[in-house]
Amino acid sequence: MLSEIVLTVGSYSFTLAQVLFTGAALFAALLVMLVVQGLKAGQARAIEAAAAAERQRELDEKIEGMNRLQSELTGRMQAMGEVLGTRQADLARLMAERLDAVRNGMTSSLAETAQRNAESLGKLNERLAVIDAAQADLKGLTSEVLSLKDVLANKQARGAYGQGRMEAIIRDALPAHAYRFQATLSNRARPDCVIDLPGDDRPLVIDAKFPLEGFVALREAQTDEARMAAERRIKADLGVHIKDVSEKYLLPGETQDIAMLFVPSEAIYADLSEKFDDLVQKSHRARVLIVSPSILMMAVQVAQSIVRDAAVREQARIIQSELGKMLEDVRRLADRAGKLDQHFRQVQEDVSGIKTSAEKITRRGTAIEKLEFEPQKAEAVAPPPPEAPVEVMPTLPFKRVL
Repeated sequence: MLSEIVLTVGSYSFTLAQVLFTGAALFAALLVMLVVQGLKAGQARAIEAAAAAERQRELDEKIEGMNRLQSELTGRMQAMGEVLGTRQADLARLMAERLDAVRNGMTSSLAETAQRNAESLGKLNERLAVIDAAQADLKGLTSEVLSLKDVLANKQARGAYGQGRMEAIIRDALPAHAYRFQATLSNRARPDCVIDLPGDDRPLVIDAKFPLEGFVALREAQTDEARMAAERRIKADLGVHIKDVSEKYLLPGETQDIAMLFVPSEAIYADLSEKFDDLVQKSHRARVLIVSPSILMMAVQVAQSIVRDAAVREQARIIQSELGKMLEDVRRLADRAGKLDQHFRQVQEDVSGIKTSAEKITRRGTAIEKLEFEPQKAEAVAPPPPEAPVEVMPTLPFKRVL
């Protein structure tokens, strides 16, 4: 039975005995493996138990350390609580002090601010009063400007205004004999002012009737057409006026070669110089100089210097004559001083002789007082020489030098 074939695999055939032996071998091997596995598992469990014991010991040590740290932390927390309490009390006290200081500072600051505000309000009231006064003055100035506008709108009044400004400038700078207002020329023309220059019989003519209507229209123009119309009017009016001044006031041999056309406004003169250069060139060619108040003032100052220099030259001969008379009086004074010096020297010599005689008399008086007489021989006493007459210094007729 054991030799009976029970399993065939390919070309191999296995008997029952081989199968049982193979099964027994396999079972024994499995059993050995189980035993080995059990041993390994026991060893692993022992190792694991040792590791667990070690971990338990470490855990116990850590727990003990944690307990110790917790006790230390508790002590520190208590100490920190005490410190925090102390610090909190100090902080509360410091905050109270700071709050008191801030309250006092705020109180004083508010008081100072209130005082400054009161002072500022007082100054503001004063300035408001000044502003009210200035506003009142401004209202008066506005009325004056309106009246000036009315004056400038009226041709005759405007001419009088320009004439007044020109006369004020001339009067302030020149002496009365150096200018004439409304003088009549040979052609019966009457310029507004003529300035008489020294050393020249030809006066300088100044005209103050400047046409301003076109400039007023130019300033009031709102459209390009109105502006162009105003510019055309300015060119026409001013061109005609320049021609009239040149023909009426530039008289050969009677007046200067140039005449002045006075513009009573610096703004109008600036507009004329900036926008109407052709008119300025035309006036130069016509020998008519357009001047503003400042330029007229400069020209008048030049004329004033010329007048002053001429007056000095006129007085130079009189001054030279007076200096000659003064030098003659000085020479006469020097001669009389020399004579007076001679008289003083003569008086000094006479005083020296008198002093010598007085010394001799003093010596003789001293000898007589001491009874010290010396025998003297009889000598012919010569008569004393006649005394020189004392020259009396005549009174010097000093002449007052003018």
